[in-house]
Amino acid sequence: MSEPSAALPSGAEVTIDFVRHRNVLLVRADLSPLFVDYYLHLAEHKLHPAPAHDRLFKDALAAFALHCASRPRFEHLAWTIGLQDPRLNLFLTGDNEDCTVAGRVFTENVREAERNVFYSDLLPRRGAEKRRSVVNFDGADMFRAVETYYAESEQRTARYFDLGDDHYAMLVSHPDCDEAWLRAVDLAGVKTLAETETLPRIERRAYRWNCGCNQQKILGALAPAAREDMAGMFHDDEAIQVQCPRCAAAHVITREAMEAFLAETKK
Repeated sequence: MSEPSAALPSGAEVTIDFVRHRNVLLVRADLSPLFVDYYLHLAEHKLHPAPAHDRLFKDALAAFALHCASRPRFEHLAWTIGLQDPRLNLFLTGDNEDCTVAGRVFTENVREAERNVFYSDLLPRRGAEKRRSVVNFDGADMFRAVETYYAESEQRTARYFDLGDDHYAMLVSHPDCDEAWLRAVDLAGVKTLAETETLPRIERRAYRWNCGCNQQKILGALAPAAREDMAGMFHDDEAIQVQCPRCAAAHVITREAMEAFLAETKK
């Protein structure tokens, strides 16, 4: 497939190439624009993850963005990565129709378990049945965790490389892959692939940070609890602040807005 000539929308550019004669997909990206959007999101909503947690989320976000780019258009994807040390959950969500990603860190009410666990959810298209895959992994290296997911769930070899300066690469095996080459290639080799291998371009995409949450969606999520116990939800307050479960954005919900939403949806 020839590379489209149309300009990409704004976002972090991701290129998808095929390593000819190796039968390996190569996904590369400069994720600086995506990280800028992520940190602007944190600043806007006054979110302050611990530095160690932020580092883990940033690595997971990089791995997830490249994973999304390797997948077909129209898919909707989500990862939940449960760590025991430190004990937290990393959540990531992606929409390949719009090429958007988002996510958050959960540090409260994280279930204790014997091992780390990796949940991958996939909607092949809107309205389709969700598919879930679950694997265990060791350690807190996000790239190795995703490689374990690929090996055990996808039953394919995937390798991630941090190229420095917010540039990342991912190699994924395809049928009749040169497995020996894929397992042996190192960081220096990945950086010089354009000089040593034939890399026909498949596609370019631009990924950006966007959850899509808004007050109406938050009202809809709260509606069942509000119908059950409005007084218990608001107590003596006229407004409550709610975090989006997907990106932790803060939304202020007033009692008046909740009552109007319930009245409208009852119609």
